[in-house]
Amino acid sequence: MNRVCSPYFDPDFDSLAERINGPKCRVTIDNESLENCTVVKIDSVNKQGLLLEVVQVLTDMNLIILKGYISSDAGWFMDVFHVKDDLGNKVTNQRVVNYIQQAIGANREGIQKSKTNTGSRNFFKCESPYEPRAIEMTGRDRPGLFSEISAALADLHCNVVEAHAWSHNARLACVVYISEESTGTPIDHNRLAAIEDHLTTVLRATTSRSTNEENVKQQEVKTAYGLNPEGDQGTVTDVERRLHQLMLSVRDFESPSKSIRMGSPRLIDRNGDHDHKEEKMLSVCIENCDEKGYSIVSIQCKDRKRLMFDTVCTLTDMQYVIFHASVDSRGGYAFQEYFIRHVDGYAMSTESEKERVIKCLEAAIERRVCEGIRLELCANNRVGLLSDITRVLRENGLAVVRADIATEGGRARNIFYLRDISGNNIDMKFVKSMKTEMGEIDVAVNNETTTTTTSSSTTTNSMTRGSSFRSLGDLMKSQFEKLSHNFVAI
Repeated sequence: MNRVCSPYFDPDFDSLAERINGPKCRVTIDNESLENCTVVKIDSVNKQGLLLEVVQVLTDMNLIILKGYISSDAGWFMDVFHVKDDLGNKVTNQRVVNYIQQAIGANREGIQKSKTNTGSRNFFKCESPYEPRAIEMTGRDRPGLFSEISAALADLHCNVVEAHAWSHNARLACVVYISEESTGTPIDHNRLAAIEDHLTTVLRATTSRSTNEENVKQQEVKTAYGLNPEGDQGTVTDVERRLHQLMLSVRDFESPSKSIRMGSPRLIDRNGDHDHKEEKMLSVCIENCDEKGYSIVSIQCKDRKRLMFDTVCTLTDMQYVIFHASVDSRGGYAFQEYFIRHVDGYAMSTESEKERVIKCLEAAIERRVCEGIRLELCANNRVGLLSDITRVLRENGLAVVRADIATEGGRARNIFYLRDISGNNIDMKFVKSMKTEMGEIDVAVNNETTTTTTSSSTTTNSMTRGSSFRSLGDLMKSQFEKLSHNFVAI
């Protein structure tokens, strides 16, 4: 009888290619090397936009990036980040660690399951089984415009499931997710077109006939498709990146007060010595390294959360490739240096190109900065709630600089960053007015006095305003404690 023999396969054969060439992406989370922070190491085959993807994942986890070293020459991406959680501790939550490894690594299986359990800031929560329609709005900002938009949506019987708005340099960018008022179902395309037309009229209400065609085009409303191309539940950085793109499209980087500096000396050196008068200045400088063919972008400014995301996002969306980078945060200040080329492989060749990149980076850094207060309101959700809140704010002379609106479980969480339209201290009467008009509502107040300015005189004025805002914050908290039994602490 003939023996039939099966061919022999080495059990290690399947992993041989990986051992020779390395995995496509290796992510290491190290809590042992450093005493005060977690080290995240990434080794991967390089591709355009990979650095932004990594920073997006860390940002979605609310991680604070203390230091970072990036190199991506020769087709390989090597990255090291020193991070802490938002409480200043090491990253020890195993679900967060697993999510980071899965989201950055080549194996993306199971990411969606982990997203809902990691504690990330995910505003995309809708109790309806239907996907809400997303509408994007851009245009010239004016006092009360966000309130007018909210009122128009209420009049059109639209339920606001979620909304995000940024205002900077008299421009507005807004992404709103809406559904039918009565059923919570998606709005059909015919009615959606009518809603877009109505909102366009609201945006262009003050546009004169003499306004040039380019400015008119900037004031537009359109249905947003592909905000999240993978079709899964979106993250905060998805919509924030889109807001950066929308603000760039309406040229919010243009401001007559800007002063452009190219190749100017560093205001704060690596040893920490600095001129006290200029310590709060924002500095963006660009120089060319002719020997290596790079443009070197140097950024120094007041440190804050999500800063690296904002700068990397802007450079990526402007079609620049980051080959090397280092970021550092010390003493409340951030130092960032990027070695970049345009996607065509060339460094910046003209002064006008450098000037535009400087302006765009300054705008990206400043968009999140608000000299004023952060107001958070929680209430039972209903159609028209956002309209009522913003109307009260507008009637009390308050401008909405930024807004994040989310709904979940029948509750609405509204976060506003506010300043007084006339530049004066905020009048506490609006608190009583809001309580009277809207009844029971949970409120919390924080002062938002972190500023990034481009002149020492502005710095002095902002410091003066900062002290008044601090006292205002204490006053508002005491007032809310008297007015509401359900005070919500931040």
